[in-house]
Amino acid sequence: MSKKITIIGSGNVGATVAYTLTQASLASEIVLIDINRAKAEGEAMDIIHGAPFSTPLNIYAGDYSDASGSDMVIVTSGIGRKPGQSRLELASINTELISDIAPKIASYCPNAVYVIVSNPVDILTYAFIKCSGLPSSQIIGSGTMLDTSRLRALVSQRLNVSAKNIHAYVFGEHGDSSVFPWSVTSIIGMNFRQYCRSIKHYTDEQTDVFLRGVEKDVRDAGGEIIKRKGATFYAVSTCVSTIAKSVFSSNNSVLTVSTLAHSRYGIKEDVCLSLPCVLGPKGIVNEVDPPLLPEEMKELQNSAKVLRHTLDGCGL
Repeated sequence: MSKKITIIGSGNVGATVAYTLTQASLASEIVLIDINRAKAEGEAMDIIHGAPFSTPLNIYAGDYSDASGSDMVIVTSGIGRKPGQSRLELASINTELISDIAPKIASYCPNAVYVIVSNPVDILTYAFIKCSGLPSSQIIGSGTMLDTSRLRALVSQRLNVSAKNIHAYVFGEHGDSSVFPWSVTSIIGMNFRQYCRSIKHYTDEQTDVFLRGVEKDVRDAGGEIIKRKGATFYAVSTCVSTIAKSVFSSNNSVLTVSTLAHSRYGIKEDVCLSLPCVLGPKGIVNEVDPPLLPEEMKELQNSAKVLRHTLDGCGL
């Protein structure tokens, strides 16, 4: 695929994203930009040394000017989350960093699709939109793609059914106020509760316990991984690769990515959070709003309030 991708940040996430994109043959040219130039050079060397056994590509360390002509820019720069720390606690320092990066890279890549991965992703996606001067449709936060993937993985494991047959989503903040709209979740075409009742023979009470347990484990997953290995990067890199594939292939995939709320579901706050969006070559090309239960809409509106409070604290 003859596409040029720039990745800003060559830490665990940025380097793994570069490797994952290479293995998926999603780019012919990848530019790695990092304040630690030697680190970016080392990651590029390590990846390109495996290229003879995969798809040929040109990957190298560069600066903002080298990003010119990129079809996609992926932003992974920022301070990582420490054990016991919430994503929103990173907001202030990482917002300053993104606010500095956005106008610089936008001047070289005004037509690129941007994917914001750094945390807190909803806050930083909003900051990038405001500071870059680019249309919001070009800027995609990885948002709850990771939460959605974790949700499907856990449901698959616990119900012993292939994740490919599970249609489940997480909306709202990529964080503690995330929303699990079970009313639009289905397994092999059956509503989730119906599946639990008919196939697993759960009582309504058992189903409720199952749901609450899955929600907790999805929300806690990132922290549990960080506690054990110091960082998370494999799963989110797969999510970023999925976003890139959807953008470049023009297959009209609907993904839960972070974007401006645009008053969807009665959200009054000016925030970015994750809702279903159709992706295409120019970024977000359409929005899809499946009907939610009143209590789910209320949770989503609360998630927006949580994010707006943090944005206010960051002067945004």
